[in-house]
Amino acid sequence: MASSPQSSEYSRELVVRPEVQSRAPGLAYLEPLQPLPQQEEDAGGLPALWQILRAHRLLILLGGVICGAAGLGLSMIETPVYEAHTTLVFQSNKADAAGLGDNPDAGLTPESYLATQVRELKSLTLARRVLEKLKKENVAAYAPPDLITKVRALVHLPAPGSAKAPPPHFPPVDVQVKVLDISRLVEIDCASPDPQFAATYANTLAQEYIDYSMESVWLSAQRTSDWLTRQLQDMRTKLEQSENQLQAYTRQAGLIFTGSNNNVDDDRLRQIETELAQAQADRISKQSAYEIASTTPAESLPQVLDNGRLSDYQSKLADLRRQYAEQSAIYTPAHYKVRELQAQITDLENTLRRERTNIVNRIQSDYQAALKRERMLQAAYTSQMQRVTEQSQKSIYYGILKREVETNQQVYEQLLQKAKQVGVTGAVQPTNVRVLDAAEVPLKPSQPNPARNSAIGFVSGLALAFGFVFAGEFVNRSLRTPGESAFHLRVPELGVIPNKTAVQDQVLLPNILPVKAEPDAPTKLELVTWQDRPSLLAEAYRNALTSILAANAKGRPKVILITSPGHGEGKSSTVSNLGIALAEINQRVLLVDADLRKPRLHDIFNLPNSWGLTDLLREKSSLRDCPLEAMARKSEVDGLYVLPSGPGTVSITSLLYSTRMAELVDRVRRDFDITIIDTPPMSYLSDARVLGRLADAAILVIRAARTTRDEARAAKQRLVDDGIRVLGTILNAWEPKGKARYGYGYSDGYYGYRRHRS
Repeated sequence: MASSPQSSEYSRELVVRPEVQSRAPGLAYLEPLQPLPQQEEDAGGLPALWQILRAHRLLILLGGVICGAAGLGLSMIETPVYEAHTTLVFQSNKADAAGLGDNPDAGLTPESYLATQVRELKSLTLARRVLEKLKKENVAAYAPPDLITKVRALVHLPAPGSAKAPPPHFPPVDVQVKVLDISRLVEIDCASPDPQFAATYANTLAQEYIDYSMESVWLSAQRTSDWLTRQLQDMRTKLEQSENQLQAYTRQAGLIFTGSNNNVDDDRLRQIETELAQAQADRISKQSAYEIASTTPAESLPQVLDNGRLSDYQSKLADLRRQYAEQSAIYTPAHYKVRELQAQITDLENTLRRERTNIVNRIQSDYQAALKRERMLQAAYTSQMQRVTEQSQKSIYYGILKREVETNQQVYEQLLQKAKQVGVTGAVQPTNVRVLDAAEVPLKPSQPNPARNSAIGFVSGLALAFGFVFAGEFVNRSLRTPGESAFHLRVPELGVIPNKTAVQDQVLLPNILPVKAEPDAPTKLELVTWQDRPSLLAEAYRNALTSILAANAKGRPKVILITSPGHGEGKSSTVSNLGIALAEINQRVLLVDADLRKPRLHDIFNLPNSWGLTDLLREKSSLRDCPLEAMARKSEVDGLYVLPSGPGTVSITSLLYSTRMAELVDRVRRDFDITIIDTPPMSYLSDARVLGRLADAAILVIRAARTTRDEARAAKQRLVDDGIRVLGTILNAWEPKGKARYGYGYSDGYYGYRRHRS
């Protein structure tokens, strides 16, 4: 036994079985003694993106180059744009220009205040003021060249003599206003094809903004003064009227208020309500005691049991009864001592009875008194409530009048204060903004930037090409890579069979496993496990067999059905190679060709098909006594038997439904270690579903890049609905060097040995 670690997480051990080596010299059967770590599903992660990028790198790079060249070409014909910058400084916005303290911007945070000023700088009103001022100052106009002129200049063609220059006008200008970092500095960027006009427009915009701010402050102060004068006179009249109405209504309603502005009747109602709540609680307590006393024997009442004097009486009575019992045992009832004790007992019992009766009467009296007090307080509460209700209706209107007076008083005082401030100030303060840096004429254009445009075009082309490639990859719903079937079907993936052309020259462990005796002889894919034992393809089938034999949660299956969702997905190749791999480990194996419409196992093993499964199902003789040679044909592989399909028939389904099919399955269970049944595709025929009920488990063969998720999911669901145990899937014809998403590969490390041809 040799052991060689393959990773830090697990190791594989090579076991050379003696019985296999004696039957097939030179063959070492690889069997993992510890299970390999399961490949995680990351179909949508970075490894998938990296594999797609590698597979289509040339196409993606071509898209980037084309878009980069387009960006460079557009930069050559684009009109140059010059940028001029002006910086403004804003002071605090807490006070208004007139010193009134009611500046609408005073309540704003510095960030929101600066954002408001930025919107004003970009307003249409301010832009119109700037253009009007430039027209008055006769700023030189500019005639931008058209596209045809630019192209002619780019290719050095002379301009046509008949072409007329466009009429001059102000060049286009793009204004951007932004706040610099976390400061009170605001930068005005003006971009235009004319560098002189860009600088002039930026400086004019800053100056017009300052003038506009000062005009706004002055007009606001004037409007405030006029409005305050009018409102002050109106509020004086309203205040006098509201005060007169309040006083008149107070005298008419006869309302009396305490020092806390509360009504006397309200205070009295709250007092009665408190006393009533206490009386109700007291009445409930005494009523409870009374009801207990009425329904319970007097000697069991808590008041009686807790009474110390009655407890003494009880003790004395018990003592007298004890003495009476003692004397009665000695003397006759007529004896004076006995009569004396009897008299004392009778007197004490009468005393106890009177005391208990008094306690019960006292409980009843307390309850009656509490009930009477509660009723009196309830009547007083009802009477006071009616009075308070009448007073509250009057107090509501009184409160309305009082709030109106208070509101008018506050407004009048504020207006009076503002009016005095406006009269005292009399002048407008200067604006809180100034120019920090004036704009200068730019010497070189800011746009276009050929290098940046080319880089943006190149990156955009890469992203666009990758997007198209990525969309095309994921629009295809076929199962292409290992792990996808396990993820979508929720069943184990038992094995992955690579494409024969991708791994036909690769072998495993050439020092232990010899190469073929005839390396140039053609190898049939269906017999690769037998004809080319050291190859990677053969080892892939053995790996799948290891997974099948390890799937023994419900016991190792003895009858396995192998089917596929569609045709041409490699069922027969899988059946034959799994049978050969089983025979290599000294298993007695039977391959049943149940694909009665398109049989292939007899061609694979070069056997006649003149007699087979259909003949066994049509015969009437008992299958229990049928000799093995009449049931199966021995193949060239030691330990492997094949039951061909036999001659065709028109009643295939009825044969499979017959009881002889079940008898046949029971017979092969006894004679063979494992039986593998090859069935037609499930998408077209029901044969696999019929035979699946007789098998221990079923395996789905899926062909990479052909079988879709929907087909595989539908086939698996049909088997599950029929109560058939689905052991797992086998991915066939996978392309290791293709668009793999999981990083599988056979070209490096452990799988890096090539067959040396002479």
